[in-house]
Order: sequence, then C-alpha cells, then structure tokens
Amino acid sequence: MPDTSPIAARHDSYPDATIRNILKSVKSIALVGASNNPARPSYIVFKYLLERGFDVIPINPRLVGGDILGVKAHARLADLERPVDMVEIFRASAEAGGVTDEALNLAPLPKVIWMQLSVRDDAAAERAEGKGVQVVMNRCPKIEYGRLSGEIGWQGINSRILSAKRPALSGKGFQKFTIDRKL
Repeated sequence: MPDTSPIAARHDSYPDATIRNILKSVKSIALVGASNNPARPSYIVFKYLLERGFDVIPINPRLVGGDILGVKAHARLADLERPVDMVEIFRASAEAGGVTDEALNLAPLPKVIWMQLSVRDDAAAERAEGKGVQVVMNRCPKIEYGRLSGEIGWQGINSRILSAKRPALSGKGFQKFTIDRKL
C-alpha cells in the first residue's frame, strides 16, 4: 500500500519553479558518496555540477587524502572546513537517514538536502524540514539542471520535437546552457 502521509505527498513531485530556485540559489554542494571512478554516476554528476560553476566537495571516507578533479575529498560531513548550501546524498535509501542526521548537525545548516534518484527517506525528510531545511528526494540535480536549462531540450529529448537539424553553437566546443545562477 502506498504511503499517503502529507510528507510523502509533498515529495512525490516538485514544481519546476522549486527545483529551479534551488539550483539558482545553491553555490556549494557536499556530494556524499562521490566517486573518483569516471564510470560511476556520482563521478559524472560531480563533474557536471563542477563544470556548471557549482563548488562541489566530495565526501567519501575511501578517498580521504585524495581528490576528485582536483577537489580535496573529505571522509564525512563533519570534516568540512566551511559551510555548504546543499548536501547531496548519493547513497542507498537505507543510509539516507544517517546522512541527513549528520547534515542536520552542521552549523550552519545547509539550505537543502537533496537525495539522488531512487533515494528516499520520508522520516529523514520530515526531520530536516522540521529544522527548516528544504528537501528533494528521488531526483538528480544533473538531470534537473539539464532539463530546466534547455541542455536536454536542445537535443530534442525534452521538447517533444526531434530534428536532424544541428543546433547552432556559440563558438567552439559543446554548448553549455545555464539557468542563470548567481555565481
């Protein structure tokens, strides 16, 4: 039987404006579960967000003493040397509650706790929201950024219009779109 609690209902879908506002306002992201393996989704998301101007900090105890793309890795959120706007949880749902609790012990609190695709913990979301932290579950910031900026749409994926016509690029290289974040 599906969960029909108010917290569950609030997190079944998100208005585009909510996601857009988060992605426009967030500057620093602690990515819990970051990987230095280029084949892993967490590496791909890390790299993508870094390339879009986000200050992304990898959190993974197996990478301590190393880095990902030149960014120093930390073992846990408590080891951060500065505040972050968002904690992205790239761990299994069973671990999301513990990571959320660790994030709620940070001072100052992050503005957002974002749980990656297939990661959901309604009880953890309720605890975070009780402390004034915004929560997004079962979504990928890379996909949402690409969708809302038009990066996905210009390829015909989100526009419902497929075309063989190549888009005009501004300058050399791959076209990067933006959602006009304040850097």
